[in-house]
Amino acid sequence: MDSDKKYFAHPTAVIDEGSRIGDGTKVWHFTHIMESCEIGTNCNLGQNVVVSPGVIIGNNVKIQNNVSIYTGVICEDDVFLGPSMVFTNVINPRSAVNRRNQYIKTIVRKGASIGANATIICGNEIGKYAFIGAGAVVTKAVADYSLVIGNPAKHRGWMSEFGDRLIFNQEGIATCSESGDKYQLSNGKVIKLS
Repeated sequence: MDSDKKYFAHPTAVIDEGSRIGDGTKVWHFTHIMESCEIGTNCNLGQNVVVSPGVIIGNNVKIQNNVSIYTGVICEDDVFLGPSMVFTNVINPRSAVNRRNQYIKTIVRKGASIGANATIICGNEIGKYAFIGAGAVVTKAVADYSLVIGNPAKHRGWMSEFGDRLIFNQEGIATCSESGDKYQLSNGKVIKLS
C-alpha cells in the first residue's frame, strides 16, 4: 500500500489494486474494497463493509457496519447507509446460473438516508434527501425528500434536508423546524424554496 495515501485504512482492511479512495476517508476493521471502485473524500466505511468492483461512492458518504455495496450501485455525495442495510444487483438470482452480465444499476441520490436493515431491490432510484426507514423493503423508485417505511416500502411523508418531518400547510408550504428552510409540495413533488 502506498505510504503517501491521504486516507486511513485499519490494518485488517483489504484494499485491492485499482481502487481509488479520496482524501480524508476512513476504512475500518475487516472491510474489503475490491478493484475498480471509486470512493470519494471524507467518507467513513464501518466494520465489515464490502465494496464490490465498479461501485461509485461520492464524497462524505457514511457507511455503517455490515453493509455490502454490490456492482451496479452508485451513491452520490452525503449518502447515509445504515447498519446491515442490503443492496441487490440481480432480480432473479440462482446459485447455478451466472448472471454477472445482468447486473442492474441502482442510484442513491445526494443526501439520501437508508435505515438499518433496509433492503433496496436493484434497478430503483432513491431520490435526493429521501429517507428510507429501518427495515423497509424498497421495490420501486423513491421520490426526492420522500419518507418511505414498511414491507413493501410505502410513502408516509416528506423529510427536510436536515432529516426533519415536513408538515405542509394548505398552500403546500412547509418549514424545517431545524434549519428554517422552506419547501413546497406540488403535484406530488417537493422542492426546496430557500
